[in-house]
Amino acid sequence: MISTRIRHLMLATAIGAGVAVATAAIPGAFAQNAPVPAQVTDSQEEATEIAREAYIYAYPLVLMEMTRRFSTNVADTHRFGKAPMNQFASVPAFPDDKFRAVVRPNADTLYSILWFDVSKEPILVRIPDSGGRYYLMPTLDMWTDVFDSAGKRTTGTGEQLLAIAAPGWRGKLPANATLIHSPTAIGWIIGRTQTNGKPDYDAVHQFQAGFTATPLSQWGKPYQPPAGKINPDWDTSTPPVQQVEKLNPGAYFSLFTKLTKLNPPHANDYSILSRMRRLGIEPGKPFAFDTASPEVQRALTEGSAAALKEIEARFRNIGVSNAGWRTNLTAIGTYGTDYLGRAAVAFAGLGANTVEDAVYPTAVTDADGQPFSSDKAYVLHFAKDQIPPVRAFWSLTMYNQEQFFAANPQNRYAIGDRDALKYNPDGSLDIYIQHESPGKDKESNWLPAPASGAFTMNLRLYWPKREVLVGNWSPPGVKRVE
Repeated sequence: MISTRIRHLMLATAIGAGVAVATAAIPGAFAQNAPVPAQVTDSQEEATEIAREAYIYAYPLVLMEMTRRFSTNVADTHRFGKAPMNQFASVPAFPDDKFRAVVRPNADTLYSILWFDVSKEPILVRIPDSGGRYYLMPTLDMWTDVFDSAGKRTTGTGEQLLAIAAPGWRGKLPANATLIHSPTAIGWIIGRTQTNGKPDYDAVHQFQAGFTATPLSQWGKPYQPPAGKINPDWDTSTPPVQQVEKLNPGAYFSLFTKLTKLNPPHANDYSILSRMRRLGIEPGKPFAFDTASPEVQRALTEGSAAALKEIEARFRNIGVSNAGWRTNLTAIGTYGTDYLGRAAVAFAGLGANTVEDAVYPTAVTDADGQPFSSDKAYVLHFAKDQIPPVRAFWSLTMYNQEQFFAANPQNRYAIGDRDALKYNPDGSLDIYIQHESPGKDKESNWLPAPASGAFTMNLRLYWPKREVLVGNWSPPGVKRVE
């Protein structure tokens, strides 16, 4: 189990059984064959090293599946992003301190979430005209790579019709549809719509109501999405990250190979795939831990444990460190063969955007390198020329040591440029970070800390300007008030 101490250092920002279809329906899918026999490795040490690499490689796919089950195991649409497959679930309100579905949630945007399965036919996704409102619709494959991101930055704010199809699909679409091939048959849209506080809810709800997902065969017809099927064996109470941690190596790699039948590896994964075959693990083919040799069983057991520790360590050191902040401008949203970076982002920030859409500097210590503590007071001072440079908006969000919102009398979990902040006469800005009120005259700029324990914070920079992306801007250190 991953320690609470490690969790509070991590960056972030958030399921159903795999559908049984003929693999021939998906070009490039792997055929069902007998289990792959393990090949001889030069040493037990090498076998364990391969097992560690395999666990890291497989981690995002397994975590995505657990998250999919967590989010779609319902009969109809629920609040906070739960809905059956191929149906949108638009979140009507910001999460609060009781929310536990995903770590490091945000209080900037209202989500519109769709888990899709296009193994049988394409899904037509309609996005209404936002009237100029900022939004983004990143679309992820099951390996957590963003392969499309409609929205104000990329495609504008007019009405759009997206046709999401399986790899290699060809056919006739409505004239105004844009064809998007998903690298995997199953995937995830995590729409985010700028929401300027609770008074803005009604306007955002009107925009969200226009999102629809329709099977191609039903386009142009009256369509009522079918009720979802509930699987009583799926855990919908334990956070998905914890569910993955609890999987033993046999269950973990068996699930992994099953998932790859509909969700094949990327073309540039050939190297790690060749190494995994030496342990008898091959995408699309069943894996049985119990029939593996004692050497392979030992390697997978030891390698899996080592991999989890390495994923944790990667997040402690990801990106560039400056004045207590860690900012990652690479290996976010699209990962190539950086499997460790991909796993680390999934571990604490599943569904991360590409940096062009959003950058998330994480404050893990104060300016002096000391961990944040709720019994201390801090100030974040932005000089006039240090105000976060964005084209959309920015915010600072507070997280407790479990990576969730911290309960506070103000019910304020984030603060940013859409709030009624008070700037100093010289144009600079001070954000007061502490549990107790800093005084009535400063409460407009107060971000409440948890009642007790450690905490971390995220800046969120939506549609960051070039100086952020090239590393010419970084947030100032958070200073402790003596």
